Amino acid sequence: MPGNDRATRALARVVRWRGAFLAVYALLVPVAAVVAARIPSEGAIDRLIVPSDPDYAATRAFQRIFPETPQVLLLLESEDPWSRQAVARVDAAEGALRGVPHVGAFSVLDVLRRARPGAGLDELRRVAAGTDFFRRQGLVGDRFMTVMVGLDVRGPAERDAALAAVDAALAGARVGPVRRVGAPYVTSWLERQSSAASARSFPIFAVLLVGIALFLYRSWRALLALVLALGAAVALGVAAGGLLGFTFTIVSVLVPLTLLVTTLATLVYLHSRFVDQPPGVPLREHHLAALRNKLLPVTASTLAAALGFAALAVSRIRPIREMGLWTAAGLVVSWVVCLTLFPALQLVLKTPTGQSVRVRGRLYDRVADALPGLTFRHRWTLAGGALAVCAAGLVAVFGVPGAVRGMSVGVDTLAYLDPSTAIHRDLAWFREHVMDLNVARVWIHLPAPAATDPEVLRAVDRFQSAVEAAPDVTAAIGPTTPLRLRRYLAGQGEALPADADGFASAAADLEQLLLTEPDLRGFIDVKGLADLQLTVLFRNGDAAGYQAMAGRVAAAWQAARAGAPALAGAEMRVVGESLLQTKVGASLVPTLAESFTLTVVLIFAVFLVLFRSGVERLLAMIPSLFALLATFLGMRLLGGSLNVATIIIATTVLGTTENDQIHFFHHMHERAGAGVEERLRHTLRVSGRAIAFATLINAAGFLGLAVSSFPPLRQFGIMASAAFLLALLADFTALPASLWIAARWRARRPPAP
Repeated sequence: MPGNDRATRALARVVRWRGAFLAVYALLVPVAAVVAARIPSEGAIDRLIVPSDPDYAATRAFQRIFPETPQVLLLLESEDPWSRQAVARVDAAEGALRGVPHVGAFSVLDVLRRARPGAGLDELRRVAAGTDFFRRQGLVGDRFMTVMVGLDVRGPAERDAALAAVDAALAGARVGPVRRVGAPYVTSWLERQSSAASARSFPIFAVLLVGIALFLYRSWRALLALVLALGAAVALGVAAGGLLGFTFTIVSVLVPLTLLVTTLATLVYLHSRFVDQPPGVPLREHHLAALRNKLLPVTASTLAAALGFAALAVSRIRPIREMGLWTAAGLVVSWVVCLTLFPALQLVLKTPTGQSVRVRGRLYDRVADALPGLTFRHRWTLAGGALAVCAAGLVAVFGVPGAVRGMSVGVDTLAYLDPSTAIHRDLAWFREHVMDLNVARVWIHLPAPAATDPEVLRAVDRFQSAVEAAPDVTAAIGPTTPLRLRRYLAGQGEALPADADGFASAAADLEQLLLTEPDLRGFIDVKGLADLQLTVLFRNGDAAGYQAMAGRVAAAWQAARAGAPALAGAEMRVVGESLLQTKVGASLVPTLAESFTLTVVLIFAVFLVLFRSGVERLLAMIPSLFALLATFLGMRLLGGSLNVATIIIATTVLGTTENDQIHFFHHMHERAGAGVEERLRHTLRVSGRAIAFATLINAAGFLGLAVSSFPPLRQFGIMASAAFLLALLADFTALPASLWIAARWRARRPPAP
């Protein structure tokens, strides 16, 4: 029966003003849908670090001085890249690309023909073979020649248009198969796939929602109320992120689906209580009583989930931080929708209760009737097995020092690409036959505008040679590289003179070259003449390999500066996208540990306020922890690794499955003072069916991501779906078993003095 407290009166006003609420939502939802549809997508790996990170800030400051033009490599394979047919293909490709707007193309042929006008192919081959410079740059190999394409574009739209024009030009020139490699192709693919991932899962979710809702509630009116409330909650929640300035990334594309799943769970809880109308109770009175009965658990579960997702704000990975804050804001919006719009829709659409349409659940009723006795008989096995799996899962994720290593972390670009795509095959081939595309930028800042001073350039050249000689470094290109190449093409050898006078003579016209050679301005800042940069290509781009390379660069810098007075007061810093990508990998495990700990603490704090029993506060965490750690254990056994998508599985599972435990214990308290069996049977009758069906729908919704061609989201969908099912299993086995053990432990304690 409804009471007369403040909350009940507020809910009564919501029901009474249902027409006004429907009118407000009718105005807000279309506007929110437009705002949500205009949220841009960002798929670049380099945008994973938060802007406040020092290395991110340094890299962006460096790029303001040395702007990087997006480049792609077009590799044309042939048995002999210097044959007339192969060279003709390269010339045809370059000719076709020169007519494409915002695109510039060149190859090793352009460099050699400029230095040797009128030379034949044999002469060009001989000159190219006399140095390893072109091979180290990936411009030519034993079985390929490369056309380097620069894109003068601003923003994703211009980039995608330029790439499409490049592909069309190559097809029109009929140059045959071309391997395409480069960050613009990767980023464009990531943006398309991340945007399409959730969209592909929505139809699957919708079909399952319609099927299960009609099967369970047997009413099109109930289904329409659920769909309208879901659509409003998701549209308003996603639009809230757009108003906050968030963008869709390879992680935050999960926000709509997460809001859909959590909101649907709340709606199922509310409607399942609504259809459970006792005989002889008027509908309006029962409706208000059902809302009041579910207000506390719905509010508490939403608060716990919102706090859990907000805990992701500790992450140094920008999409994870934004996803957490965005989802938390969306959950608050969904709570408002569930307690205002949905009750209005139930009354306006006249959704039937169990008095007119009986809810299906015979199989569930038989299972629920057997569960109390079954969980009592096997209580130690069920509870002990769940705790053992939790312990094994912790070891699988974090390892044991000196015995078991923690779960591996993957931020390799290949791991984000579908192996069946051409872009994955081309990049894998390039790494195997040419080199890794790991690029570090070495930024040198001088205390005075002396970048063209011969002694400064001479010291920088020695530093560059030391870096290039380091293990795993493929090439080091700097301000003296064009001077070396010019000397080589002039027949004077590739090395610059070692003596001061000879070096000064070789670099005498450098300032003039800065005016005529645009490529040279990429190594020396022509405005202030106080900044220089080296581009270092290296192998082993994981965290350990990057740290080893950066350490060798630092050692070479200390040696170069110690022997060169011209570098006194100069500063060196390693920056670039490879550094940011390495930091993402280094931040994944701390993000998992910090967000996991904070989520557990915040949810436990909600339980602390909600539940009077200290034992129940601990037992309520068992299903969620079991589901999460068992999922990580399975992932480890199957050889999986953590990435920017699977890292948020901890918060998603904990923040979503705790709804079940809050509703479970809320109804347990409705029979406070009764025996465990009576409390369990009451809870299983009132909320068990809603827990089961909401979890099945949620698991199916995330499983829809399994059809995505974006590997991280596909892995996330499978893991999340498995975790939901495991949580449901623990809700009906390990949790009741633990309650039996706790009850018998209490009964054996001596009475308090």
